[in-house]
Amino acid sequence: MIALSVAAILAVFLLYTSIAGGGNPSISPSDLDGRSDTVQLAGVVVGPATGDAHADGLRFALEDIDPASGASVPVLYTGSVPDLFKPGRHIVVTGQLQDGTFVAEPGSMITKCPSKYAPKQSDDPA
Repeated sequence: MIALSVAAILAVFLLYTSIAGGGNPSISPSDLDGRSDTVQLAGVVVGPATGDAHADGLRFALEDIDPASGASVPVLYTGSVPDLFKPGRHIVVTGQLQDGTFVAEPGSMITKCPSKYAPKQSDDPA
């Protein structure tokens, strides 16, 4: 009976955190200015990446998904780099802005496949 009660409490907690978002806020580079807290930064990789993610860190720029804003920020990332990482890819990294560079937490990079979020094309030429 006790195990069932504990399981129920854990289920409610997991449901709450998944609905409430229970994590860091996700923002774009244009919203980063002046923030010093830990956030999830979402954007598009621009330009070539330089460096080694397992040594001194991988350096690249991240810009707003909406290119009209023109906002971008340099990023320093260490850890595993997903296979889908490349310029033009949408990614999310968690970290903090330090001296004008977003320093990502090791291993926090998630890549998103833009085609997964694009509207499906209709086969019906109506």
